[in-house]
This record gives sequence, C-alpha cells and structure tokens, in this order.
Amino acid sequence: MSGSVKRNRKEKVVRVGLTVTAFLSLLVSILIVLSLVFEAWTFIEGISLGWLWGDQWAPPFNEYDLKTPIVGSLIVTGIAMVVAGPIGLASAVYLSEYAKPKTRKWLKPILEVLAGIPSVVLGFFALRWVTPNIVQQINPDAPGFTLAAAGIGVGILTIPLIASVSEDALAAVPTSLREASAGLGAKRVTTTIKITIPAAISGLVAAFIIGISRAIGETMVVFLAAGGGGNQAQFTASVFDSGTVVTAAMAATTAPSDRLSEGVALQSLYFLGLFLFVITLLLNLVADRFVRRVRLVY
Repeated sequence: MSGSVKRNRKEKVVRVGLTVTAFLSLLVSILIVLSLVFEAWTFIEGISLGWLWGDQWAPPFNEYDLKTPIVGSLIVTGIAMVVAGPIGLASAVYLSEYAKPKTRKWLKPILEVLAGIPSVVLGFFALRWVTPNIVQQINPDAPGFTLAAAGIGVGILTIPLIASVSEDALAAVPTSLREASAGLGAKRVTTTIKITIPAAISGLVAAFIIGISRAIGETMVVFLAAGGGGNQAQFTASVFDSGTVVTAAMAATTAPSDRLSEGVALQSLYFLGLFLFVITLLLNLVADRFVRRVRLVY
C-alpha cells in the first residue's frame, strides 16, 4: 500500500519544489510591499505636508499635489467604464444568449485577440483619431491632449477583458434555468434580464472590478493621449483639459533627468505605487466580499 519507493521520492521532490516556489512568490510579494511602505514613509518624512496640496504635480519643483494624479485617475477610469461597461456587457450577452454556435466560434477569439493590442497603439489611436473626431467635435476648444481621449482609449482597451469575463460568467449559468423560464412563456430578452444576468451577477461584478483595476493601472494610453508625459501637470477636474494619472505620473518621473534620479522626487514614485497598490487591494477586497454575499451555487 505504500507504493514504489522511487515514485514516492519523486512525489516528495515535486511537493517540496512546489512548496518552495509558492513561499518564494509570497516572499517576493511581501518584500515589494515592504519596499513601497518604507520608501513611501521616507518620502513623507522628507517633505513638508503642504507640498501634498497645491496646484500641480511637478517633482522637479518639489510640488507633489496628490489630487492632480488622483482626480485624473478617477476621471479616466470613470470614462473608461462608461465606455467599456455597457459595450462589454452587451457583447457578453450577445455571445452567451443570442449568437449562434458558429458565430460564437469565430467572434469570441476575435474579441480576445483585441485584448492583445499593445496599449501604445491604442494610445496613439486615441491621440490621433479619438481626439479630433470625437473629443474636439464635442468641445471644439479642447486641446490636443485631453483626459477624455485617454478615458475613451482606456475604455476601448478594457472592453475585451470585461466582455470575456462576463461571457464566461453568463455561460456558467445552468441551461435548466433558461429552459424553465422559456417553459413559463418568457421571451428570450425577459429570460436574459430577469434570470440569466441576476444568476451571473457575482461573475459580472468580478468582471467590472477587473476592468476598473485594469483601467486604473493603465499607463501608456494616458501617457500619450492625456498629455501626462511631462514632469509637470496642472490640476484639473475637466475632462477636456490635459492632465495626468497616477501611473503616467510615475512613468514621467522615471524619465532620464539629473534632477529626478534620486532624492525625494524618486521616492515619490514609491508613494504613488503604494497608493495604487492600496486602491487595487481595496477594490479586490470589496469585490470578494460582494461576490461571496450574492453568489448563487447550483
């Protein structure tokens, strides 16, 4: 019953190897978080708290107005979800409930391929097409770099992710629920709205949270389309102004410069990174709690 000695030895080696790998990944994650915390604390100790509330984010001039990248991130993420949420959910509903098997067979891979488009390509698209053809048509006085164009570009980037995860959640709903609804005389649209979507709500919420996390963490689209590539960004709450977000501010600060290669300016990157980590962690915790409360087990 003990089995082959040679086989047991191999199983033990594999088990030890997997355990070491798991703990190694955990250790790396802990070290990253500790590095962010310590460097962020050093940044706070090295500045005057008044620097955190001003009119612009400009590390070369020791101006670290937090609301500039934070409000910019909220604006871009909000616009992105307005674009990606309805389109992604509608695409998922069509693929899951209305598309024929042959249509779904070639349409879903195309949708997933769209997720592989480099963000720098979408950033250039947002800058050269979205800005003149959409943003400046709505507001002719808008400059060439706007948060609105960046938000639309990030939304386009997020659509395949939300659609794919949402479609998987809808497809996991048992067919028996749809058949029972149809047997009671409900139309397909009624079944979709009142049966399928509520049954898959936990997966749909997870899809939207993943989309929000993806939008918050996007860098290149905003870096190119919103004008966040410089080391100086003025605070704005208007979608038709140039601005920056947390990730773009980090990317701009790491650009080669003698004034930004060390000191407080460099440590501000860790502070922004810690802020981004905390926001993403909170989003995932809230989503996990919500999913556990509303999840239906069949």
